[in-house]
Amino acid sequence: MPGRIQSLERGAALLSLLGAADELSLAELADSLDLPRPTVHGLLATLVHVGFVHQDAATRRYSLGSAVTTLGAAALDPHDLRSHATSWCDSLAARTRAEVLVGMSDGDAVAVVHHVFRPDGSPQRLRVGERLPLHATGLGKALLAAVPGAHRAGLGLDRFTSRTISSATALAAVLDDVRRRGWATGVGEHRAEVGDVAAPIRGAGGLVVGSVACTGPVDRLFAADGRPRVDVAAAVSATALAIGRAVVAPR
Repeated sequence: MPGRIQSLERGAALLSLLGAADELSLAELADSLDLPRPTVHGLLATLVHVGFVHQDAATRRYSLGSAVTTLGAAALDPHDLRSHATSWCDSLAARTRAEVLVGMSDGDAVAVVHHVFRPDGSPQRLRVGERLPLHATGLGKALLAAVPGAHRAGLGLDRFTSRTISSATALAAVLDDVRRRGWATGVGEHRAEVGDVAAPIRGAGGLVVGSVACTGPVDRLFAADGRPRVDVAAAVSATALAIGRAVVAPR
C-alpha cells in the first residue's frame, strides 16, 4: 500500500490555516506548523503557482487564492481524537499519578474532550465538556502557540488570579517559548494552586488538532522554581507525539 506524501499533507495544512484567517505571513505559517521557513516558502511558491494561494505584492502576506472558493480550518472530530487518545492518556495518568485532559479549540476557549481521573481513588468529577481559557492554562497555550499572531489579536485576556497573563506582549513571549520547547504550562493562572503541563497534538502536515495535559496541585507537578517536573514534561510530550502518530496512521 503506497505511503502518504508528506509534502501534500503539509500543503493541505497550509491551506487550512489560510482558510481560517484573512492574511498570514511566511513566519506565522512556519511557526504554526513548526516547520523551517525555507520548507514552507517552497510549498507556498507551488501553491501560488497553481492558484490555491495568493501573495500580496506589497505586503508579501499570503491568503487563499482564486482557485479556492471556500476552505475552512481542518477539524478532527472530538470522538475520533478521544478514541486515538484513550489508551495513551490512561498510561500517562498511571505514570504521573495526575489527572489527564485532552482539549480542542472551541472559539475563544479550549474544550475538554477527554478526561482521565487521577489514579488515587480520591473523589473527582468528570470534566469532559468544560471550556477553559486559552491564555490561562497550559492546555490552551499549547493550542494558542500554533495560532498565527494576527489571528490572536481579538483574544480576551481575562484575569483569573494574580498570575494570569493579561498582556498581549507577555503572552506572545510565552507562546514563543512554547513553540521553542514543545510544551506549555499554566501555573496557578486559572485557579490558584492548580497547574498543568501540556503539549500540542499534531495531525497530518503538522497541523495542531488538540492538546494533552497533566493537571493537578502546583506543588505536585512543579518544582519550587516554577518549572515543571522533568519527568512530567517528558511524559506529556511523548504522549502528545504518540497520539499524533495514531491520528495520522492509516486505518
